[in-house]
Amino acid sequence: MQKIYFSIGELSKHTGCNIETIRYYGKIGLLDEAERTEGNQRRYVEADYKRLLFILRARNLGFSIEAIRQLITLSKHPDDPCGEADTIAQKQLAETRMKISRLKILEKELERITKPCSGHKIHECKVIESLADISSLQA
Repeated sequence: MQKIYFSIGELSKHTGCNIETIRYYGKIGLLDEAERTEGNQRRYVEADYKRLLFILRARNLGFSIEAIRQLITLSKHPDDPCGEADTIAQKQLAETRMKISRLKILEKELERITKPCSGHKIHECKVIESLADISSLQA
């Protein structure tokens, strides 16, 4: 069976991933080292394409590079228990919930300061006053 090869440009086009990002993922070891042509151009195979989609999906879900590296390592042992992968995903879920909580606080504050000003003058503007209020800074 003949292998199908992708240039880095084709891989980028098929996945929507920037060429520099593909190179970066190769450099840090998330993608295997690409085969090279005699002209030293990278050639990727279907397994690289699938791996890149895995990485992109994980990044879209907010997983860190290190977590993705761990998940890739785990994926190479399909008969092992999935407890470690579950733990990694649970950690990401907890971090996501924390971010959502902080965003809700930000949303409420932005709603508060964007209520229309009554005076229509900068010196009475809630936005400017709130941003200048150093007593509300969190350490």
